[in-house]
Amino acid sequence: EYPEYDPSYAVIQGPYTATFNDYVRQELKYESDLPYEILTGKVWPWNYESHQNEFVNVAETLRQAMTVNPHLKVYVANGYYDLATPFLATEYTFNHIGLDSTLLENITMHYYEAGHMMYAHLPSLAQMKVDMDGFLETAVPD
Repeated sequence: EYPEYDPSYAVIQGPYTATFNDYVRQELKYESDLPYEILTGKVWPWNYESHQNEFVNVAETLRQAMTVNPHLKVYVANGYYDLATPFLATEYTFNHIGLDSTLLENITMHYYEAGHMMYAHLPSLAQMKVDMDGFLETAVPD
């Protein structure tokens, strides 16, 4: 069973799709007759059948990936006013992920005065740019 629509998504679907289409066609000079679709069943064909009446927890998958690849760095952005992801759920998840303590330094967590899409809040976008630049300097070798 699925809700008829998500009002938080419905308000951005048109503007984001139009902006992306304009960017790839005008700035990147990409040409295609195929329609661009955001978050439809074609680009998001996830099946939640095995997760009915529970949340999807990918923490164990991430823990395994970080254990197998000890150079993997993880950047986490949290919006204080995020209504899509419970606030502090990310902290709880990473505090209970069961990683070897030497790998915990590979996790970088930042907080923004915004909601789920902190990049739509200009002051948070500016701070996130600074934070991401710093993260990439340490996460990506020269």
